[in-house]
Amino acid sequence: MIVILKHNPNRDQLESLISWLQEKGIIIHTSVGEAHTILGLVGDTSKLDIDLIAALDIVDDVKRVQEPYKNANRKFHPEDTVIQVGNTQIGGGTLTIMAGPCSVESEDQVVAIAKAVKASGATMLRGGAFKPRTSPYSFQGLGPVGLEYLKAARAETGLPIVTELMDLSQLPLFKDVDVIQIGARNMQNFDLLKAVGHQDKPVMIKRGMSATYEEWLMSAEYVMAGGNENVILCERGIRTFESYTRNTLDLAAIPVLRKLTHLPIIIDPSHATGKSWLVEPLAMGAVATGADGLQIEVHNDPAHALCDGPQSLKPEVFDPLAKKLLKLHEMLKTLEG
Repeated sequence: MIVILKHNPNRDQLESLISWLQEKGIIIHTSVGEAHTILGLVGDTSKLDIDLIAALDIVDDVKRVQEPYKNANRKFHPEDTVIQVGNTQIGGGTLTIMAGPCSVESEDQVVAIAKAVKASGATMLRGGAFKPRTSPYSFQGLGPVGLEYLKAARAETGLPIVTELMDLSQLPLFKDVDVIQIGARNMQNFDLLKAVGHQDKPVMIKRGMSATYEEWLMSAEYVMAGGNENVILCERGIRTFESYTRNTLDLAAIPVLRKLTHLPIIIDPSHATGKSWLVEPLAMGAVATGADGLQIEVHNDPAHALCDGPQSLKPEVFDPLAKKLLKLHEMLKTLEG
C-alpha cells in the first residue's frame, strides 16, 4: 500500500499517522519527491482501513500495490535511485562504464587493463576473482589472490571494483570490494541475497538466464528487505531457442524496468552474445534505449584468455567504442533537454 501525502503535510499529524501504522506492525518507507511525499507501507496491510487513512487532512490518495515486490517498486519510490560508488555514481543521468577482464589472471594483467579502460572513459573496473564455470575442469579463478590483484589495480587507478560473490563463505573476503556482483546462477540463491542485504555496499544482481522480470525484481526485493537499498540490476542475456549467440540480449528490459522500478539498469553485451564483434552494436543499442550503464569485458590478449576470450575486446578496440558510447549518451541527453 502507498499513502500519497499532500504538499507540506502537518508534522504532528504525520508523526501521529506513522506511530499508528508502526503500532500495527507496518514498516514504512518514505520517498520525498518534487511534487509529493509517499509513504510505502510494507507488511500485512490487508486489515488497514483505506477510507480511514484517505480521510486524513494530510493525505492526498491511498492505493494498494498488487505487485509482490514493494521496496523495488516505482510506485513506492517514484524518483530514480542514484547510487554513489567512490568518486562515481550509477544512475542520475550518468553513463557508467564498467570494464575489465572476465577473469583476473595476474596483477600485471589487471593493472594494465585498468589503466587502459580508465584512459578510455570507464569509471569502474570489473573482474572475476571467483568464477562460476559450467565445466569443473575450466579455470575457476584465482580466488582471494585475485581480489588482492583487483585492489592493487584500484590503488593504481582509483577505479572502484565490481566482482562476483559466489558463496556465503566468501563474504568476509569482500569487505573492501566496492560493488558486490550476484551472478545469473545465484540470482535466486536466497540465503546469499539475504546476506548481502545486510551489507552496507551496493549489490548488482545479474538476471538469471531464464528469469522473468518479476522473479528478477523479487531477487532485488530480498536484498532491499534486509535493509540494503543500493541495488543495481544487470541484464546479461537470457536463454532462448537461438544458438548462434551465447544468449539473447533483452533490450526491452530497459523500458520495462524503467516503468516497474526505480533501480539503476546496467547492460552486459559481452555475456549476452559471446562474440566480441557484437558488443559494439548492442552496447550502442543499450545506450539508445536508456540504460544507466554497461559492463564490457576487456582483455589485453583475448586469444589466450583463461576465460571468455571470444567475447572480450582488446583495449585498442574498447577505446573508440567507449568514446562513441559516451558521445551518444551526451547527444541523447541534449535531445531530451
